Amino acid sequence: MSHARPALRRPEAGLALALAFVAAAAVFVAVFLFGRANTPDYTATLFGQANTDAVRLKAQLATGVLGLAALQLLLALWMYRRLPGVRRVPGPVSITHRIVGVVLFALTVPIAVHCVQAYGVQLTGSRVAVHSIAGCFFYGAFAAKVLLVQSRRLPGWALPLAGGALVVVVVVLWYTSALWYFNGDSVPALSLGHPHLPPG
Repeated sequence: MSHARPALRRPEAGLALALAFVAAAAVFVAVFLFGRANTPDYTATLFGQANTDAVRLKAQLATGVLGLAALQLLLALWMYRRLPGVRRVPGPVSITHRIVGVVLFALTVPIAVHCVQAYGVQLTGSRVAVHSIAGCFFYGAFAAKVLLVQSRRLPGWALPLAGGALVVVVVVLWYTSALWYFNGDSVPALSLGHPHLPPG
């Protein structure tokens, strides 16, 4: 009897992981194709701001997203008791982690909508290409994490991997957009090709 449980968990865990992967791939492809098919409208506004003002606002919002991602990472390490000296996890930590995740995602939506409207998915120039691909990947990874959170029978590495991937992609998105703006249209290693394009 005690040996039957692990055997049952493997197919369920495998199915949950497969569904998460399929969802991630489907969302990535959908956002990518939609962005590629979109005709850029460089006059698109973000909360009433256009052109350089919209770029500045997006850089500020992206910096807020980066801060929330860092907070999410800290809360996740706390929940998994990976912070030095932490032995107990208060109840509010888990709830706060979820609330911060919802706020983080909500904050990315107007940024992404403006990016797609104004620029679409562009692959010209290293910075713009990396930023576009990372943006598509973010929403795919987020979809996967939402599905994985619902499953109770996952291997221990699945959620940390999905959460870690989201944090990494947020850093990449900030690096290729907000840092580019704050650093005078330049970032180390990715300043080649069409530097005049705003951060999409």
